[in-house]
Parts: sequence; C-alpha cells; structure tokens
Amino acid sequence: MLNSDVIVVGGGIVGCSAAMFLADAGMDVNLLDRGEISGEASGLNAGSIGGYGWGRSPGLQEHLTMGSLDIFKSLQIEKGYDIEFRQSGSLVAIQSLNQYEYAQERVSYLKSEGMQVEILSPSEAKSYEPNLNGDLNGYMYSSYRGQADPIKSTRAFSEVAKNNGAIITASAPVTSLEQAGQGWIVRSHNRVFNCQALLIATGAWTSEIGNMIGLNIPIQPVRGQMWATDSIPPRIFHTISSMESSEYWHKNPIVNEDSPPELTHNGDSRVTRHLYGRQRANGEVIFGGDRELLGFRDDVSFTGIEVNKTHAGEILPFLDQLSVKRTWSGIMPFSPDGLPLIGRIEQYENLFLATGLGSSGFGRGPGSGMLVADLIVRGEGHPALQESIPTRLIEEIRR
Repeated sequence: MLNSDVIVVGGGIVGCSAAMFLADAGMDVNLLDRGEISGEASGLNAGSIGGYGWGRSPGLQEHLTMGSLDIFKSLQIEKGYDIEFRQSGSLVAIQSLNQYEYAQERVSYLKSEGMQVEILSPSEAKSYEPNLNGDLNGYMYSSYRGQADPIKSTRAFSEVAKNNGAIITASAPVTSLEQAGQGWIVRSHNRVFNCQALLIATGAWTSEIGNMIGLNIPIQPVRGQMWATDSIPPRIFHTISSMESSEYWHKNPIVNEDSPPELTHNGDSRVTRHLYGRQRANGEVIFGGDRELLGFRDDVSFTGIEVNKTHAGEILPFLDQLSVKRTWSGIMPFSPDGLPLIGRIEQYENLFLATGLGSSGFGRGPGSGMLVADLIVRGEGHPALQESIPTRLIEEIRR
C-alpha cells in the first residue's frame, strides 16, 4: 500500500496544477489518472486563457482567470517550460446591432468594475488583426487574454509536480473509494493507495466517482468539437471569438429545464452559434464552438464543423479558402448553475472537489488547482471559494 498525504484523482490541468501546488507546499502527493496526463478535455481544447483584469473587487472569476494567467506566465517565463504561452489579447466580433447593444452594456459594466476592455471600430481592430472582416459592426478587445498549448501546459504542470516530489501514476483508473478513519483508501484494480486527504478533479467523469461513495455530484458531460487547417504562415495573432452566443445566452441562459446553462443545442436543434479559435505556434488555424448535451459521445458532427467554419469565415474571410484537415471532440464538465464546484465536500472528512469549469477548464484550471491546494494545505479556503461551495449542489444517494 502506497501512503501519501494527498491523493489527487484526475490528470487534467486542474489535477496537475493542484498536485504542483500541494507538492510545492511540502506535501506527499500521488496523482492518479485512468489514462494519460492531459488525455481528455485538458488536451483537446483551444488553449485560450485569461480574463478582463483583476478589477476593483476580485471574486472567484478573477482568481480563476487572472490567477491562471499569472500561473501560466510563471510556468513559461520563470520556470522555463516552453508551453507556447503568449498574452496575445482577444478580439470578439460584433456581427449585429443587437450584439452591439449587448457589447456596449457588457463593456460599460466591466469598466465600472475596473476591468480593461473596450469596443473597437472595424478599422481600429484591423490595426491589431489585419485579416479581420472590416465590414462588421465592431470588435470587443481585451489585452489580458492569452493562449498556450494545452498538452504541453498540462504536462508541464505534472513535470513540476514530479520535480517537487509528487508521484504521477498513469493508467490507474479508480475502482473503489473507502473512508478509513479520517483518511481514504483508493483502489485501482489490484493496486491500493492510502491518503489523509482526497481531491477529486475528474472533470466530466466526476459523477461516476461520486457514486462510489454515495454522492450525487451533478456534473453533466457536454461535447465540444474543433477543427484545424494545415499549417500556414502567421495570419492570426489574437484569440478570436464572436459575440453571437454571449448575446443569446444573456437572454436565454438555458435551452430547457434539464440542461446546464449556455448550450448551443436543444436536443437536435441548434439555438445559437458559438465560436472561438486562434493560430497555433505550428501554424495550424484551430476553431471550435458547439456545446451539446450528448452524454459521453465523442464522435464529430460534420454539420456542426461546417457551421462553425462558416462562422469563422465571416470574421476572418481568408479562412473560406482553407480546407479542414482534421477534427476532434472533447467532453466538458458543466454544473447545473454554471458555476464551478471547488472546495470541501462536507459529507466526509478530508474530501475535496475541483470540477464544473464548463468550457473554460483550461483557462481557469491552474487557478482552481491553486485555490483548492491552498484549502487543503491551510485547512481554510480563500474567501473567493464561497462562490463555489460544492455542497450547494451535492446530495447523498439514497440506497
């Protein structure tokens, strides 16, 4: 039996960053993953990170977005890992008058909170990003958004954790959990691990882990999908997205009473388009967007890819001349109220949770790992975690 202070279940960006901070604090850490590090959503996303600034009164969102941005910076600049990080800034296309009115309201509110964001005219935006469509209504710009390679970043966090003394155990699916006194026994087939504190950071697969200990942790798996072109010379310099979905979700946050917020589909019917993308360091242009409640289906809808590529071409017309060379999908963890679940699970001793980051798990994952690690180490959480208390949604399963 392998003993440790903390077992982290989940080798995505949340689990790996938490392991890094826990090990850095001097704790004996063992991270278990059912497959390989960054094998699921943490390695399959667009690599967008950052927020709109810290503002005057930073809450959970700022600690997750801007906190993560600072951690990514440190990982590359101070620790020397090439994760292809750039604080590139972002441009959000405004394609209709309704979107423009919403963008004005959004920017006015954010500025009143001390955030760094503005609306640019098409000509101003083209001075930042020359290949943009100059015939749109405008673009929302933020200098604090960034980008990095998802696989390189997640694996770099695991490497720092290992260098700090953590043990990383891949191909170790959890088959049972058992409380032992104030600690935990974790089994993975014929292997047995013992720990004082247990952190569940299993993304969309969290409900399955919760069921092992009689808890309903209502995380729903949502499929997202992406596409990429061949490598081309540099033509996109910011992260790019559209205001269309944000404006729609502002008025219609849920598609039905059983769905989490901010989906693109109600069953088989599309309710809005959603778009985000960038150009990678290797020259590939990558975009994605759909959010569908399909269980753990990880196939690709080519109709959805076509809709997304058309949308991207409306903002960057040169993309119409490029072909899709590869496609993929990933499964994202959505909570019923759209907010993360980060903190202590009160039904058991020394049980912690970090999940429910929705479609922005990569960009908010390091901040999540840092906050939950701090809670485990000190026994007292940052005040921002009051917004993400897991027990607001978790129920015991009646046997």
